[in-house]
Amino acid sequence: MPNTPADYSLARNKSYCNFCPGYCCYRLPGATLLIKAEDINRLARYFDISDGEVRKRFLEDKNTFKTREDGSCILLANDRMCKRCTIHEARPKKCSDFPYDNPCPYLENPGLMDIIQPRIEQSLAEAVGKGE
Repeated sequence: MPNTPADYSLARNKSYCNFCPGYCCYRLPGATLLIKAEDINRLARYFDISDGEVRKRFLEDKNTFKTREDGSCILLANDRMCKRCTIHEARPKKCSDFPYDNPCPYLENPGLMDIIQPRIEQSLAEAVGKGE
């Protein structure tokens, strides 16, 4: 019987996140990231700006981060392959809790990987092309 992603320990080990290019930082169609008031306040302290300024600069529809054209979070660095979150220490609770004590859905579901991996490769290639 062939191995499936569920058979690999990385899919079930949150330490994989340390080496991940940020699969979960690309918005899928219909998805949203619920950012709560305490997350906004944490980001305001991190950037030393007001909660209102956090909302203005980084949020859309009052509860999710703005994204770039490729669907990536605007706070994702494109100049490195892993540890790409530029606000890792202050990231929203939903981000720090992901994948919520479950295996990583991107490693478990080849369909998700097929959607996200080309976006990651494109954004990193563009960064290299721009000399970032």
